[in-house]
Amino acid sequence: MSQAFDVVVIGAGPGGYIAAIRAAQLGFKVACIDEWKNAAGGPAPGGTCTNVGCIPSKALLQSSEHFEHANHHFADHGISTGKVTMDVAKMVGRKDTVVKQNNDGILYLFKKNKVTFFHGRGSFVRAAEGGYEVQVTGAKDEAITGKQVVIATGSNARALPGVPFDEENILSNDGALRIGAVPKKLALIGSGVIGLEMGSVWRRLGAEVTILEGLPTFLGAVDEQIAKEAKKAFDKQGLKIELGVKVGEIKNGKKGVNVAYTNAKGEAVALDVDKLIVSIGRVPNTNGLNAEAVGLALDERGAIVVDGDCKTNLPGVWAVGDVVRGPMLAHKAEEEGVAVAERMAGQHGHVNFNTIPWVIYTSPEIAWVGRTEQQLKADGVAYKAGTFPFLANGRARALGDTTGMVKFLADATTDEILGVHIVGPMASELISEAVVAMEFKASAEDIARICHAHPSLSEATKEAALAVDKRTLNF
Repeated sequence: MSQAFDVVVIGAGPGGYIAAIRAAQLGFKVACIDEWKNAAGGPAPGGTCTNVGCIPSKALLQSSEHFEHANHHFADHGISTGKVTMDVAKMVGRKDTVVKQNNDGILYLFKKNKVTFFHGRGSFVRAAEGGYEVQVTGAKDEAITGKQVVIATGSNARALPGVPFDEENILSNDGALRIGAVPKKLALIGSGVIGLEMGSVWRRLGAEVTILEGLPTFLGAVDEQIAKEAKKAFDKQGLKIELGVKVGEIKNGKKGVNVAYTNAKGEAVALDVDKLIVSIGRVPNTNGLNAEAVGLALDERGAIVVDGDCKTNLPGVWAVGDVVRGPMLAHKAEEEGVAVAERMAGQHGHVNFNTIPWVIYTSPEIAWVGRTEQQLKADGVAYKAGTFPFLANGRARALGDTTGMVKFLADATTDEILGVHIVGPMASELISEAVVAMEFKASAEDIARICHAHPSLSEATKEAALAVDKRTLNF
């Protein structure tokens, strides 16, 4: 006889494991199924984020940033190091350790919160009395039943048509995190988050990096003024970013990859590189879910169709994270996971898509929340804008990083904050103040009148808010 649960969660990425833990805390008997494996074949919960996404990429970014500082910036502080070298194998090993610590932390939280974990692939079998039968396929195959099911199966890297990932020369985000030596020449197709972050890692370590982007504009989703400031910094660093290209034939050989493309001027270019990272987006992962067995509705992209509360077309079946509509962000998935668990318990779970922050962890960091200036113009919204450069911030000068600015956008009549955009040091941390402010419908003047520590980077936030009304304290 199969084990019966109140809630079965399929997938233990940020949306899934958070949903499972919160549901258990609310008194449900919960099972969570996940098929990720570590190098030894053991369980590795955490999904793409923990295993081949957010966490390992930040570990490599941190290591490569230390290397760059030692080579190019320590001398400014009077620190002499001599010749600095990078042990790539040790860097990658540290990344793997960080990943495993996160894997183990999730397993500990499951145990602490009495979530039953199943290592394997979860798929629907049929609608059962009062719920659904789910098959677990792994080292030990078994069937379980759940009164309610939460699908959190994440997403997969999108490959170029006819150019499969071999994870040796042509790499997805997975292979990009396992490069064993610094390539002499590296190309990336796509200038989004993955392209810029991975390009930054290997550029710092000595690779000649070319990023090919099909769109004519750089970071089209980012506020235009912020994107231009970021590109100036990347150009100065030596990242070669080509916009408006049309990629043609890609040849994968023993000695590397040849990428044929047409540049923005219409000129034919042949680029020979050691490695090619393809980062052109991700697709919802419903592989092996057996959605048809229960009539689960998918859209034309293969995403699970849900309403505003993450309910699917099936009673008692929910879906969260990358496998549904909305931005493919780990923290968005987490918020949906908590909200779904609370809704199952009769509470009023809340996710505000308008206050979900976005971050690109390059140097300079890029972070934003709310609408961009170009979106406000397109929507016909009357607004006020204020900016303040880190060049005029004392803490930024002391850090030795004065790149970038903070930008505030506020309603012209009510002064309510409509968007905040940052490019510069610690933007990923600074953006949280803006998220809180927008969640509470704060005005730009509210931020301007709040006492900020001195000296701190957050003073640039205060100054940008002051600048909305053409004021400044000139810290």
